[in-house]
Amino acid sequence: MDLKAPRGTQDILPEEAAKRQFLERAFADICRRYGYGEIRVPAFEYTELFVRGVGDSSDVVRKEMYTFLDKSDRSLTLRPEGTAGVARAFVEHGMASRPAPVKLWYNMSMFRYEKMQKGRYREFWQFGCEIFGAGAAEADAEVIGLLDAYFAELGLGEVRLEINSIGCPACRESYKKALRDYYRPELPRMCDDCQIRFDRNPLRMLDCKEDYCSSLAAGAPVQLDYLCDDCRLHFDRVQAALEKQAIKFVVNPLIVRGLDYYTRTVFEFISENVGSQGSICGGGRYDGLVREIGGSDVPAVGFAMGVERLMLEMEAQGLVLGSPAGPDLYIASFPSTSADALALAKTLVGEGLAVETDLMNRSIRAQMKAADRMGAAYILVLGEEEVSLAQASLRKMSDGSETRLSLSEVGQYLKDRS
Repeated sequence: MDLKAPRGTQDILPEEAAKRQFLERAFADICRRYGYGEIRVPAFEYTELFVRGVGDSSDVVRKEMYTFLDKSDRSLTLRPEGTAGVARAFVEHGMASRPAPVKLWYNMSMFRYEKMQKGRYREFWQFGCEIFGAGAAEADAEVIGLLDAYFAELGLGEVRLEINSIGCPACRESYKKALRDYYRPELPRMCDDCQIRFDRNPLRMLDCKEDYCSSLAAGAPVQLDYLCDDCRLHFDRVQAALEKQAIKFVVNPLIVRGLDYYTRTVFEFISENVGSQGSICGGGRYDGLVREIGGSDVPAVGFAMGVERLMLEMEAQGLVLGSPAGPDLYIASFPSTSADALALAKTLVGEGLAVETDLMNRSIRAQMKAADRMGAAYILVLGEEEVSLAQASLRKMSDGSETRLSLSEVGQYLKDRS
């Protein structure tokens, strides 16, 4: 048997990792400037967290989770999404006692057993942000504004923001009744999943991708017509805050999101370049989640963004992602001076430079070719004479010019020119 990566996973090689690091650094920086702190939570949680938090009617819980029993017969699940775990950490560590709002960001791998398609894997990465303790509509607008600013800094265009409000539990009940009344005559012809959703959460029927079911969604009642006064005011304020930030958006009443914890505002950034479902990222408000998993009544809002889908969109738009940087210096050596080269490299690395040496006892000619292939800025040939005199010539790879220096001066010389 040939051992390969499991279906739905991928090896991230150095060239790919450099592209991801470019996106990660930019995301971490925009989060820092907006006042978010990084959080990291376990890759697996007790299954009950996702059943209670994400919702047992969601496709994620019903079909897509990687769940297993540990050696003590406890049911554990690899995290299929980030918000439930972050909310659990918020409760467990008493973060509600911190000055509100508590603003967190993450960059984590997720796991879902789902159908393979463009930009979707069974192990995938997400960037995300969460705000706990802010119930105002402006908090919804801030997380959307952060995303808009991030996309602008990446140079990303051709994505559209779609927003909706799915109301609060109180006004949603009348909407669910209207949906059931609408779908009931068609139910026998609908897919098996929608048969289940009809009783558990009819809002999810609006998001069904089966042809017949999706054709019915266009004529379904609209949640916006059933919002209570408070939810209507909240949604109006979200839109006003987006307009103040000059963020363009479209109200799409069919956006419901796939996780049961959402309330009021939901949103997605959509593109035509990343496959049939088109969503690069999405999020919304989830005011009942913290209470549902055992915490106090804390309002919250956030989003998650698929890194692989973001990369697809960047590439589709012809935007350049990061590539591995070549070393500042390659030290070529002879067998008699290879240990000296290693010692010099260690000193220079300690000064903050990127340095490569030969570890294969190659000829000087072969080492110079290697330095060129890896994109080294300079090369230094360290022979016995150079070691004895503690001097060497630095050659600039781009034009072949040489500078004679003492070995103790090499580090500062390179830093002055980096």
